Amino acid sequence: MMVKNKTLLVVDDNEAILTAVKMLMDKQIGKVVTIASPELIRSTLQREQVDVILLDMNFKSGVNNGNEGLYWLSEIKKMKASLPVILFTAYADINLAVKGIKDGAADFIVKPWDNDKLVETIITVVTEDPGKKKKKSSSGASPSGRMIWGENSLMQQLQMMIEKVSVTDANILITGENGTGKEMLAREIHLLSKRKDKVMVPVDMGAVTETLFESELFGHTKGAFTDAKADRPGKFEAANEGTLFLDEIGNLPLHLQSKLLTVLQSRSVVRVGANESIPVNIRLICATNCNLEEMVEKGTFREDLLYRINTIHVEIPPLRERPEDVVTLAEVFLSKFTSIYGKQSMQLTPDAKEKLKTHPWYGNIRELEHAIEKMVIINDTPFLDANSFELPKSKVKKAKETSAATIEEMEYTLIKEAIDKYKGNMSLVAQQLGISRQTLYNKLKRYEL
Repeated sequence: MMVKNKTLLVVDDNEAILTAVKMLMDKQIGKVVTIASPELIRSTLQREQVDVILLDMNFKSGVNNGNEGLYWLSEIKKMKASLPVILFTAYADINLAVKGIKDGAADFIVKPWDNDKLVETIITVVTEDPGKKKKKSSSGASPSGRMIWGENSLMQQLQMMIEKVSVTDANILITGENGTGKEMLAREIHLLSKRKDKVMVPVDMGAVTETLFESELFGHTKGAFTDAKADRPGKFEAANEGTLFLDEIGNLPLHLQSKLLTVLQSRSVVRVGANESIPVNIRLICATNCNLEEMVEKGTFREDLLYRINTIHVEIPPLRERPEDVVTLAEVFLSKFTSIYGKQSMQLTPDAKEKLKTHPWYGNIRELEHAIEKMVIINDTPFLDANSFELPKSKVKKAKETSAATIEEMEYTLIKEAIDKYKGNMSLVAQQLGISRQTLYNKLKRYEL
């Protein structure tokens, strides 16, 4: 989408960045004005009819704390309160950028940026109708759709690993409990990869029925079966030159694993009803909350397929193991949902923050996001204290408190409790758990519920 009647002001002391953004946005927006010093903002706003500002957070040499960006954001809001400001920030400044969102910034973009994301963010902000609801972002994501790594040491180590492996074409297996943000991490890997300008195609393996598995993944020809009224490429072809993300890979039945392995080994697909193979060039990322090594021992997952998808293995820690990040994530969701529901700005009181930090969050980031959304809906006060949150007391004990408590047992308990709560309404159960109905049915079958 192009906007020809709007003006973008870019404020950054790096001439190379000013040039790059101007070249990128010149064809997307009516006018791009660049200045290398924030001291020129006032005079520029007096001279130009600016519709959106892209503002760097650091200007002084040797100073990288981001406070300059927050100061100039405040000054801009004093001059023109309704003028949208997008913060330009590095990974290290993300927490400050979140604070900037609370202080009135419309969004933020992380350096090094993805061109498509930068254009999309600027165009969305400059054309946004304040009366419309914003589209929800995925769990664990910043307003710009990028990962929020937080301060936890495990997440910092994970970030370092991801930055190293993303630039390669190595197959990556992401593991972690439900709701930890595995798909968001897959998208982050894609955006940091050499394939970032190509598409990432996600596939929920738990939602693909066995009868349509080959057609969905490998495609089909016209007349291959009753409803095949035209040739149709599958997910592998759709992801050619880009990234294919196979979520919930552990839910794939054993007899279909061999068909997937054959395609991964040959790097080519044969559409249903055809004889010719079609070469595909994809970067493969898989994710699961299952223990695939245990499944291999039990004979429910192929060992050769595990080796094929497991060149690099990364695990996302559960939210209860990173309590120092809970408030940061909560404030991101708070800003998002107050905007979505047209509420006034809300802030968490110290006792509310402490309550959030000490809650076990067995549903992880997804549970936290749902809790914040509910809280925003039912409250209208600008300050939210501990009493604003109705957090359920989980009947599931922490894994550290009992040797018998496994991820599978906790998942079993959560599903059973949800079924009891919603009196067998599987649509509501799936919605509460944040999974598809097909995935829910697969889990019901696995746990014999």
